[in-house]
Amino acid sequence: MLECVRIMTTPLPKDVTFAQITRILDLTDELELDREWIEIPLAASSPGKIHKLSNGKIEIIVDADLPFDEWLASARQQIQQVSEA
Repeated sequence: MLECVRIMTTPLPKDVTFAQITRILDLTDELELDREWIEIPLAASSPGKIHKLSNGKIEIIVDADLPFDEWLASARQQIQQVSEA
């Protein structure tokens, strides 16, 4: 008799698409932030995070659990606050 074994694995992180990166950069352009000072990892994370790195750059990590449009709408204020800190 064969038994099926279910293997529990950690789900792979969601990729951030080129179109999503473009929309994030459009938002940072609207806030007049220099693109050289923005870092966007290619994998989303749970939870997402927007913070200033020790080198002064702003790291924008997309939240893997939220729909992108919902996350982007809330990200504007967070990016603006981090850029002013």
